[in-house]
Amino acid sequence: MATAVPTTAWLRRYHPADPGDRRLVCFPHAGGSASFYHPVSARFSPGVEVVAVQYPGRQDRRHEPCVDDIRTLAGLVAAEIRALPPKPSVYFGHSMGAAVAFETAWRLERDGLGPRALIASGWRAPSDPLDEGVHRRDDDGVFAEIRGLDGTDAALLADEEILRMALPAIRSDYRAIETYAASRDQVLRCPIITLLGDTDGKVDRVTASGWAAHTNGAFRLRVFPGGHFYLLGQQAQVCAEVAATLADHC
Repeated sequence: MATAVPTTAWLRRYHPADPGDRRLVCFPHAGGSASFYHPVSARFSPGVEVVAVQYPGRQDRRHEPCVDDIRTLAGLVAAEIRALPPKPSVYFGHSMGAAVAFETAWRLERDGLGPRALIASGWRAPSDPLDEGVHRRDDDGVFAEIRGLDGTDAALLADEEILRMALPAIRSDYRAIETYAASRDQVLRCPIITLLGDTDGKVDRVTASGWAAHTNGAFRLRVFPGGHFYLLGQQAQVCAEVAATLADHC
């Protein structure tokens, strides 16, 4: 019988899951929160335990200091996942979340606790940095970047007060991802599946294909219609890809 699973400050569970089954761990994008993955949790409950990571500095954690370093953030997330009962797992990370998921997987693999597969969505290979200087822009420059990505609800973008509240987390996240680059010798044992939108200005087939150098397992690339937040318009197709990955590796 499906049961509710406790939520922590770092790890959110929105729906009940069958005990002893598979786990999907979801890592949000820059400025994003765990609730971005609520629809994914609904889609896979109760057969899969969906855990969404909540970074500090946003929503109910908005009074906590932000973490502006990918490696530090991944180390903190890894400690939280390490404390969970072991389950066959797949990690899914979008944009900045792909880098955090990769670094988290790399740490946990060394302890024999890594995922069975990593799905890296909407980001280039971790050893191929992208610094567009967003975190060094003034407030209006940061807001312009967010509006240009079409990943935030229009009503929220129109609310100046909400944007101002979110700005510290957004700027911190951009600082984290724009100053991050993995070593070329950071290689996972698990397979990596890379997903991207065909009109994404942050990543293309060439830069996404670089993920192949970061696994000793299988690599696969799939391109969807859409921009950086292609997954909002391709939710059913992306969830089908996640379901196939869970079936193949868990």
